[in-house]
Amino acid sequence: MIMKANSGRNMRPVSAILTGLAAATFATSSAQAESAGSAVTLLGEPHLNILPRTEAEEARIAPVIAPADQFAAPENFETRAGGGTTKFNNQTRDAFSFASSNMAFSSEMDFKVGNGFFKKLWVTAPASTVSSDGLGPIYNARACQRCHIKDGRGHTPQNAEDTGVSMFMRISVPKDVSDLSEDLLAYMANAPEPNYGTQIQDKSIAGHSIEARMQIDYTPLPVTLGDGSVITLRAPAYSLSDLGYGALHPQAQLSPRVSPQMIGLGLLEAVREADILAIADPGDTDGDGISGRPNRVWSGLYDQWMLGRFGLKAGAATIQEQSMGAFAGDMGLSNPLHPAGSGECTALQTDCLDAPDGNTPSQGDLEVSEQVMDLVTFYARNLAVPARRDEDDAKVLRGKEMFYASGCTSCHTPKYVTHRLADRPEQSFQLIWPYTDMLLHDMGPGLADNRPEWQADGQEWRTAPLWGIGMTETVSGHTEFLHDGRAQSLLEAVLWHGGEAEAAKETVRLMPADDRAALIAFLESL
Repeated sequence: MIMKANSGRNMRPVSAILTGLAAATFATSSAQAESAGSAVTLLGEPHLNILPRTEAEEARIAPVIAPADQFAAPENFETRAGGGTTKFNNQTRDAFSFASSNMAFSSEMDFKVGNGFFKKLWVTAPASTVSSDGLGPIYNARACQRCHIKDGRGHTPQNAEDTGVSMFMRISVPKDVSDLSEDLLAYMANAPEPNYGTQIQDKSIAGHSIEARMQIDYTPLPVTLGDGSVITLRAPAYSLSDLGYGALHPQAQLSPRVSPQMIGLGLLEAVREADILAIADPGDTDGDGISGRPNRVWSGLYDQWMLGRFGLKAGAATIQEQSMGAFAGDMGLSNPLHPAGSGECTALQTDCLDAPDGNTPSQGDLEVSEQVMDLVTFYARNLAVPARRDEDDAKVLRGKEMFYASGCTSCHTPKYVTHRLADRPEQSFQLIWPYTDMLLHDMGPGLADNRPEWQADGQEWRTAPLWGIGMTETVSGHTEFLHDGRAQSLLEAVLWHGGEAEAAKETVRLMPADDRAALIAFLESL
């Protein structure tokens, strides 16, 4: 989406793009070679102002991030899930909405103003306040907070009339590799559905049609556990109704998405690329059945290939690109990375393209100015991770042992030490516990959306971070998990795992009831 909007500014010749793609493919192969001890070819981290580690620091870090090998007591600093950013003593609905605890007083105003823009309700253009108009013409929400309620996880519709949900539908069509165009980068990211682009907008301003409404039909799917008890999963089937701009392409690929929680994003952005690639094993050369691989994405902001870190398929390299993509796609708001005032209107949606927009000279001919972009990015980067709870409880410690023994840490890597950074003191050199490798894994046909995204295929998803997952009900008022909220409990989420996670799932399914309960208690403590 970024390059679709930015094609006039950053587009390269096709030959240069293909050269870059070949380099990215080579880098992916080199990550596989790392498991055999070869050097890793890195794409680079231009979004970070990095201060190199000393040899002494490297030696000190190695034992700290080594996997746990005893479970009688918590590890050192395990309570501080977000390192120095961790927020303590808060188990309320606001638990995900606090600033990094190590933030300087001088930065607090930027965080609060960024929060204000995150909560801001945008209105239709033209309006008396030019800094608040430009919504749509088609959109999914009027504010960031409408999807990331309390900075937490979204939820599925509760009934047919429930239109206030934080769920939307990605859409595309299969790529035709014989049709190379000068807009190749946008084309490589995802081939837009001709009438509807890359996202379905289910709301519109007055006088304009919505694109469509999402329909979900659930089928019960019973799963028998090792002790004979039965858990009934709900298997969703998705469709679109009330199509406002013509029929869908016969090969349209639909991918439902529920908004993820916002905590700890700045820390994930500061994890060393080398540490992530060191875990990757695309060809499963060690034979453990886990073949995580990085998603390489084009950054229009930095005009180069980068490691994907954000989004359910790791389709964005930086917080800023992920956030500005949401401003354009979710709210129809132009910004420095997506300057079109019409948002995600396609070339065939002429009424949408002709609608008034809020691009004004006082804001650089944008609806979301560069200053607003920077403030919202700073806010998203500094939402603190809540402290662990009950980490020394005997049941939780037993559950942690089960988590390791089941092979869950093969994808949900527990801990890292972030880069030392010159200009981001909150995220600099922090021991963090996100429980993710940020890599793509084949999760099997049960969870497949059959829609690729950059180098992710239709069965691959980025490993979701687990920090804060036990606070979901407190913050968001529900216990719906996975990319589309189909799982109604943490156990259901585990039982949906397949593909590379099939063996770990089966270990959990067949566990004695006490061990399974302990495992869930551990997850709830994160």
